[in-house]
Amino acid sequence: MLVVAAIGGNALLRRGQPLTAKAQRANVKMAAAALARIVRAGHQLIVTHGNGPQVGLLALQGASYKPTEAYPLDVLGAETEGMIGYLIEQELENTLGHDHAVATLLTQVVVDPRDPAFQVPTKFVGPVYSKQEAETRAKSAGWTIAQDGDHWRRVVPSPAPVEIPDMRVVRLLLDQGVIVICAGGGGIPVVRRTDGSMIGVEAVIDKDAASALLAKNIGADALLLLTDVDAVYRNFGCDTAAPIANLTPDQGRALDIPQGSMGPKISAACDFAAVGGFAGIGRLSDALAILDGSAGTRIAKQRMEKR
Repeated sequence: MLVVAAIGGNALLRRGQPLTAKAQRANVKMAAAALARIVRAGHQLIVTHGNGPQVGLLALQGASYKPTEAYPLDVLGAETEGMIGYLIEQELENTLGHDHAVATLLTQVVVDPRDPAFQVPTKFVGPVYSKQEAETRAKSAGWTIAQDGDHWRRVVPSPAPVEIPDMRVVRLLLDQGVIVICAGGGGIPVVRRTDGSMIGVEAVIDKDAASALLAKNIGADALLLLTDVDAVYRNFGCDTAAPIANLTPDQGRALDIPQGSMGPKISAACDFAAVGGFAGIGRLSDALAILDGSAGTRIAKQRMEKR
């Protein structure tokens, strides 16, 4: 099977961990072990990943140097795509004993400049703060902030992905048997100008939405959205909470799931499953089990028999 595996930001940097290269490498090493099991099982693999904490960190570093000369989010997105891609590529090569070619592709993703998301920032980036510290930073830097669990973070525009111009390069690599790491952080957000040229914009695209678009365009058999939760839960956070093993796209869209939690993953999974193969949501460590239907939540037009 051709599998697109999307690694959540918490697989690369867990909440509360320091934003250090050492911490990220340790987490990526564990992620590589889970991804390698998919490859050893005989599947072809494309890897995507989040970048929220990392792009926020680079923005802070740039602002602390020369606030008036800080790099825009599209450039920071490209930097994080290279940085995280390098770690995943190296750890996958090491885990697989250098028996498989692995390549990281900086991936541009076209968005619509008229997307209303530009007017309502929702994408969390950077570290967490207390409400007071977040308000102070927002006032001095002109940020928009929002509550993220018990903490507060910066939020930026997150327009929907429309097109992935680099698909032909992804296909060339796959044809040569290469494990491709691409569309990191949702890809580098760009818009098309009237003359057909492209230019970057201030945004961070949702990684799950970009992964679903990639999976549809490449004709993937499966889309895995991997996080630190074992499945999608009905009544999550309540005494009656229960994991959901199987959903159809229509059932998934009907769930009352907050957008700040599993909402984007379920939406992306349903979009892919409605036109392609099947999607799975669950723990990164269970990646191969999610693929064979013995773990996580599976979203497909045809429900599996109860496991």
